[in-house]
Amino acid sequence: MTPTAEPAQGNHRATYREVLAEPRFRLLFSTRTVAITADALRITTFSVLIFATTNSALLSALAFGIGFLPQLFGSLLLGSLADQLPPRALITGGYALTCASALLLALVRMPTVASLGVVALVALATPVFHGASSRLVAQSLDGDAYVLGRSLNNIAASGAQLLGLALGGAAVAALGPHRALAVSAALYLGCALAVRFRLPRLQPGESGGTPGSSRGDGGAVRASLHGAGLLLRERTVRRLMLAQWLPCAFVAGAEGLIVAYAGGRHFAPGWYAVLMGCLPVGMLVGDLLVGRLLRPPTRERLVVPLIALMGLPLVGFAAEPGVGVSSCLLLLCGFGFAYGLGLQRPFLDALPQDGQGQAFGLLGSGSMTLQGVGPACFGSVAAAIGTGGAIALAGGAAALTAGWIVTWHPPTSPVPVPNCSTGSESGTEQHAEVLPQSTPQYLP
Repeated sequence: MTPTAEPAQGNHRATYREVLAEPRFRLLFSTRTVAITADALRITTFSVLIFATTNSALLSALAFGIGFLPQLFGSLLLGSLADQLPPRALITGGYALTCASALLLALVRMPTVASLGVVALVALATPVFHGASSRLVAQSLDGDAYVLGRSLNNIAASGAQLLGLALGGAAVAALGPHRALAVSAALYLGCALAVRFRLPRLQPGESGGTPGSSRGDGGAVRASLHGAGLLLRERTVRRLMLAQWLPCAFVAGAEGLIVAYAGGRHFAPGWYAVLMGCLPVGMLVGDLLVGRLLRPPTRERLVVPLIALMGLPLVGFAAEPGVGVSSCLLLLCGFGFAYGLGLQRPFLDALPQDGQGQAFGLLGSGSMTLQGVGPACFGSVAAAIGTGGAIALAGGAAALTAGWIVTWHPPTSPVPVPNCSTGSESGTEQHAEVLPQSTPQYLP
């Protein structure tokens, strides 16, 4: 298990300059930012292409979300590969595979079902590539530098998504959907080449991983299922995953209703886009301020208040406010997303050393899946109680998550944390390490 930071190190506040000075992180950060831009461009363009071909809103929506759900299955069935194979080959292969799929969609006229299948197959393998990249970041940055690295990734992801959406609209208008998909393929290719030629060749053991043979001899699928089971049976890991999944899923459910809310309130055309942009803007500002100005212990103590800040403003939508108030409520909600920074270090400390790649893949795929399910669930609720009430209900659910975390009673003495990498067939807690007193108060 990764050693927990000593108290002196726990109070050290890193800077973004220190984080960006690490060459390996800088490469992974820049290529991932470009890839997220390409993702947004590819997803929106593919959705437009499917709608133009089928004239079906349902298939267009399916095209937009087809890359979400398969990621969870990919993480469960293939996630162990993120810890078993050389990271450079995995990350390069991931970008190259996504490039090939985008190019295939751009150049080959396929039936709708076949094109959806191509995107779903790539999504199945995505957690392996992302898990390897996240693991390498965790091995490259120490202590608070790792938390700030995650903060930078969040900030860049918000900006890249906005840029990709804007670029998608412009590219489709100027080039058409097929050529726009080719543009996304070119961006992925650039990322693959950059990682291939600039990232050193590392074996899993050199980056903290474990050769595949050490994780079991039953094949990748069996090893992945066994590793996922060990992670989810460990209470601390399970709770920290749920704490990162649930509030985001509830807010995603509310976000999916913004267009319908703006339409139902008869806001002027285009205002829905302003409302949609308030969440990522709030996220950007929150990550920047919380990541840069607050010390690590303070971030960890603010996890519960920031989750409450995510949910409580959305409750105000029960009163069906106008554009100005709605914008302010969504900005406040977006600011609360910075709560995740306070969970990064405890989550990393709770992971087994030889399962970090799979854990990061499972964390990301579970989050993507629940954020895809959230809009469907609260959309169904909106049909019964209205969009304003459904958004308020989603906010209340997010706030209740904060209350759940408060029930994680602080320990009165150092608590043994089981090492789920021991390989115990029953998953019992045979070996333990002790969390030092710097562990945040809300942890189990």
